[in-house]
Amino acid sequence: MEINTDQVAQQCINAINEKLKNLKKLNIIVVGKSGVGKSTLINSVFRGNFAETGLGRPVTQGIKRIEKDGFPLAIYDTPGFELSGKQQSSVKDEIMGLINDGLRSRDINKAIHCIWYCINVGGNRTFDDIEMQWLRSLTESNKATQVPIIVVLTQACPKKKAAEMKGLVEKENLDIVKVVPVLAQDMDFDEEYVARAYGLDRLIDIMGEALPNELQDTLQNLQKVSLEAKKNASQKVIATAVAASFGEGFAPIPFSDAALLVPTQVGMIAGITAIFGMEVNKSFLTGFISATLGTAGATILGKTIVSNLLKLIPGVGTAAGGAISGTTAGLLTTALGEAYIAIMELIYTGEMKSEDLYSELGKEKMKNIFRTELKKKKR
Repeated sequence: MEINTDQVAQQCINAINEKLKNLKKLNIIVVGKSGVGKSTLINSVFRGNFAETGLGRPVTQGIKRIEKDGFPLAIYDTPGFELSGKQQSSVKDEIMGLINDGLRSRDINKAIHCIWYCINVGGNRTFDDIEMQWLRSLTESNKATQVPIIVVLTQACPKKKAAEMKGLVEKENLDIVKVVPVLAQDMDFDEEYVARAYGLDRLIDIMGEALPNELQDTLQNLQKVSLEAKKNASQKVIATAVAASFGEGFAPIPFSDAALLVPTQVGMIAGITAIFGMEVNKSFLTGFISATLGTAGATILGKTIVSNLLKLIPGVGTAAGGAISGTTAGLLTTALGEAYIAIMELIYTGEMKSEDLYSELGKEKMKNIFRTELKKKKR
């Protein structure tokens, strides 16, 4: 059976578009004093450059919803705490109003899924008693609705000061998920010392633990700080595809296995692409498919034919043939998925550009990666 790489590539494009269209929207409320680094935090965690950096000045009047076409994310930015007591109370009421409206809608795309409360560790923006009282009031009001609240310590440098602030908040025993110190960007102190960014990957891990399953792919699609989280999520996509492909290996229809496998592998590629949040085009996918499935086609189909011949032998047929074909299908699907993750990782880390993969050298690299993964799975 000949593999039509152009058709499969188009199927992948269609599946990717469908997957992206069906991602649920993640809605986050971001709270904190003006100038604590909310915009920098948002832009450092998520792709899409959502928030304009305020440079220490208020950039919102009232709660502001920030969205961009093509990104399944909405940020609700609140006014800073340089407000009067009455206005602070109003902000809390507005937050709870948004939460309750979302719950009443029974639509996950309209619900508030998480609150980041940002406290600046560095500079002169201290965490005072009034702010603590407000945070306690918010957590008390949220007990019935149980929206995860994460306290994010921004500009958390030096780490000793951040640890002290973390301990101070934790002693209050507030109804929050975690206190997470982060340094969103490298911080220069002088020509000889630079504090490196840290903590954003930890924030994503905690978000992942707090969010429902329906939002896991959305979170990974949007975040740009944790390669490991993307790879772990992609491994789950592979595991699901392998389970499906093994089942397809038991199909009692002679010579049908290769055709049945294609939709499973297309869905797997679409799922991994969505998790990495990368734009891929048909040329890229055609190159990947021809360098992997296209090249290995004769070997794969050879094993499939043997399996189908066994299926036709009375008394041996389905079970024995299925065992061989299922194993082969699982090996192929796993190797294909691992190779695709490896390519995504190269692009994510900047070691390769997507356009590099259109070249003969790029196709050869993809072919070698797939062969390496296939050999690993055969051991």
